[in-house]
Amino acid sequence: MRTGRRTKQWLWRWRANPLRRRDDVLEAWLVLAVWAAVAVGGTLAGAVTARAADDVFTQQRAERTPVQAVVVSDAAQSAARGYRSLVTVRWTRADGSARTDTTVVSASPKAGARMEVWTNAKGELTTAPPSPAGAALEAAFLGASAALAATGLAAGAGVAARWRLDRRREDRWGREWDTVGPRWGHKTS
Repeated sequence: MRTGRRTKQWLWRWRANPLRRRDDVLEAWLVLAVWAAVAVGGTLAGAVTARAADDVFTQQRAERTPVQAVVVSDAAQSAARGYRSLVTVRWTRADGSARTDTTVVSASPKAGARMEVWTNAKGELTTAPPSPAGAALEAAFLGASAALAATGLAAGAGVAARWRLDRRREDRWGREWDTVGPRWGHKTS
């Protein structure tokens, strides 16, 4: 059995009320705009960023090709201790010309060893493209980061605007109190 009235009124800031101030209506619209920016802007920023990142990763997988290369020089001793080091490798480009360059390796290959390197459309060394699963995970992470950044930006702007409204209300209350306060009686000083 339910007794009593519901005290919370929907959309109370927009209702006609003699105590409603212009700042209250402005604050209500501000909160609504911030929530809309968070919901729509955050979602849109995340989706666009994830899609763009996925397109870049797809393009990288299409442009980069693996090539068999021969190690020209031994790796430095740092790779033997578990660090990465530079080695010089030689490979044949698609046009048939030989190319030599340095690349980073984690193992310690000896001179003459074969290894796989990745080249771009120009035939230059590049990093391996991300796998489809890795690309999807990274695109999702970038999309979520963009959504959080857009949400944080909208929320921060909303907090700053509400802080400014509160300061304006406090200043008005102070001025009104300075006007009305002395009429309420004697001061005890």
